[in-house]
Amino acid sequence: MDQLKNLLTVAPDRIRSAIDLEALKEVENDLLGRKSLIAESRRSLASLPPEERPATGARLNQANEQLTALIAARRAELERAVEDDLLLGDRVDVTLPARALGSGWHHLVTQTLEEVADIFVSLGYGVVTGPEVDTAWHNFDALNTPPTHPARLESDTMYVGYGDPDDELLLRTQTSTMQVRYMEQHDPPVYIVAPGRCYRTDTLDATHSPVFHQIEGLAVDEHITMADLKGTLAYFMREFLGSERKIRLLPHFFPFTEPSAEMHVSCFNCDGSGCRVCSGSGWIELLGCGVVDPHVLEAVGYDSAKYSGFAFGVGAERLAMVRHGINHIKHFFENDSRVLRQFS
Repeated sequence: MDQLKNLLTVAPDRIRSAIDLEALKEVENDLLGRKSLIAESRRSLASLPPEERPATGARLNQANEQLTALIAARRAELERAVEDDLLLGDRVDVTLPARALGSGWHHLVTQTLEEVADIFVSLGYGVVTGPEVDTAWHNFDALNTPPTHPARLESDTMYVGYGDPDDELLLRTQTSTMQVRYMEQHDPPVYIVAPGRCYRTDTLDATHSPVFHQIEGLAVDEHITMADLKGTLAYFMREFLGSERKIRLLPHFFPFTEPSAEMHVSCFNCDGSGCRVCSGSGWIELLGCGVVDPHVLEAVGYDSAKYSGFAFGVGAERLAMVRHGINHIKHFFENDSRVLRQFS
């Protein structure tokens, strides 16, 4: 009984000093467990004289209840403290300002398409769009491209089936298809640009991709000449690439224009003095252009003796690469935010 009295004297302090539920469990096991003083005393009741057993048993039960109550009270305190910590961690300070969402931006290719369209809209051109799956007639035949032309092979063009029995369907290789579609439905004069996605079976390299974006331009009116084409393209390049940029036209061949030309611009990297980017020439090839072939006008019912026109086609990715010094076309579609964020 003296040991029990000492235990009840020190037990409350031990219970109160338990700093968490794990420590309290150890104290409880020491005070009320199988090897505790109370448990051992109960096991030894049989060795006491019969007349002492009731009083001793009652005293042990009283001590057990007293310690159990103290432990339960401390456990409730600790559990409440744990709950308070959880609530504090989950607390939302409603006085704090809301988190600002990052603003998005147009992809660089979209920015390029829109900027080029704006330049030509300022000149009085309209913007037209059309189907990406088109007929071989609109993509080739109406553009004076004969059946034997290598561009019509499956190695260059992605065919998808047949529309009319004699007209194949394909993923358009150029937005020039919109030249034909627009002229079929509108009488001259015509001043349009046609931006959109195109497809060719090109192998991916630094400047080519099977999927790319093109901007086609077309002007048809009376007395249009090659000089009008050169003046229009010179204005466009100065607006898009800067007033210091020079251009030149070199003879070339396209089935749908005659005469035809390639337009080169002075290198953005060396200003024409020669470097690796321009292969030492000081010039970078940018687009194809020319005077619309009379057969193209006649295919849509225009009077080629009265009307003439010019057309050009340029890749949006190519324009963006030249303007911003981007060295590989893959940067446009890999969607690496580190690259795209630079043009936000």
